[in-house]
Amino acid sequence: MIQITIPTPDVTIYKQKDPELSNIYGFTDFHLISRDKAGIFMFYNDRDELLFVGKARKLRPRIKKHFEDTVSIMKNYRGEVAKIEVCIVEDPVHREIYETFIINEHKARYNVDKVFYK
Repeated sequence: MIQITIPTPDVTIYKQKDPELSNIYGFTDFHLISRDKAGIFMFYNDRDELLFVGKARKLRPRIKKHFEDTVSIMKNYRGEVAKIEVCIVEDPVHREIYETFIINEHKARYNVDKVFYK
């Protein structure tokens, strides 16, 4: 059996109730997420249920894209996201393994690819 330990998040940002600053769906702290680092990210709802897991070579632009584009799997569920956790993982093979493992171990609600638990 292979033992996989999910990395501890390097950054966690939370949705603001009434943000005074410029925001995207209530999130104002995207600047805390590295623009040029690679890693995995997880979207959670207000009940701390895992909604979506993704990976990226450049984290901040990829995460923001989920809130801005019209083709994201998350486009109909953006309002549900209350917390974003980010783990820096530079190795592309490790990113792939972590993403697939987390999707299936924690049963991410809106991931459709890489799902083996259904």
